[in-house]
Amino acid sequence: MSPGEEERSLPLPERWPRASKFALSACAAAVAELVTFPLDLTKTRLQIQGEAAVRRDGAAAGQAVPYRGMLRTAAGIAQEEGVQKLWQGATPAVYRQIVYSGVRMVTYEHLRDSVLGRVENESFPLWKAVVGGMSAGAIGQFFASPTDLVKVQMQMEGKRKLEGKPLRFRGVHHAFLKILSEGGVRGLWAGWVPNVQRAALVNMGDLTTYDSVKHFLLLNTTLVDNSVTHSVSSVCSGLVAAVLGTPADVVKTRIMNQPRDKQGRGLLYKSSMDCLIQTVQGEGFMSLYKGFIPTWMRMAPWSLVFWLTYEQIRRMCGVTSF
Repeated sequence: MSPGEEERSLPLPERWPRASKFALSACAAAVAELVTFPLDLTKTRLQIQGEAAVRRDGAAAGQAVPYRGMLRTAAGIAQEEGVQKLWQGATPAVYRQIVYSGVRMVTYEHLRDSVLGRVENESFPLWKAVVGGMSAGAIGQFFASPTDLVKVQMQMEGKRKLEGKPLRFRGVHHAFLKILSEGGVRGLWAGWVPNVQRAALVNMGDLTTYDSVKHFLLLNTTLVDNSVTHSVSSVCSGLVAAVLGTPADVVKTRIMNQPRDKQGRGLLYKSSMDCLIQTVQGEGFMSLYKGFIPTWMRMAPWSLVFWLTYEQIRRMCGVTSF
């Protein structure tokens, strides 16, 4: 058998390992996103609620804050806009996860196994896991930033309708085209800096924690590489990711949702640092944790669904465990 024929006879995961891992992680992420999306929508609405810069500029002067907490916000969306609106913006969110999770998972494994040099079945230094997780998250989010921008803006359409404001978009593709026509290609990456910063922190919590906890359990306890170990690791990763990522997520959401001038420049915030300072000065430090409960309540099941699904489909497809 010639080398070419021998290569063609190999299973797909062995012929195209990175492409296969990209596809598998994208599938697992899409499932997790659809299951937990209503909590993401609730979180976004909470993060915009009571925005000091909007009140100061008069954009929402005299308007009462319609919702206060997570449950009242979710119930209000369902009652006033319809249950189906809890999944408004789900399509760009799934697009985002396909790009984001596919890139970050492949990048992290490449950095861990080839660049940073983890020895198989041996402990991986925490600092290397942190570097790998933050780098993978930042790279994945940069590529996925346009889809995240569309998702955030579409999630606010229902609220605009209730406030009597005209809707900005007819659908996902119209949103992409409108943002592109108004701000150019650069406009699709509006808010990418806080977006990347958030992704780096979230993945320091998610990827780093999951990988470190999982291999710690395998090396130091009687647990084996099964669903129990995966579940414990994913619960830890979801909590740490929420604690580290929520402040950057609040800043990202506000920058992405702010009105812009004809040049695509934000009218409320000059930069992510300016948004951070205005938020803390106008609303207090704890405002950076607006939406923390739905963020954590989403990240915990999201992480659980994603990692269990990802590990299982890797095993089913003949790919080694993460």
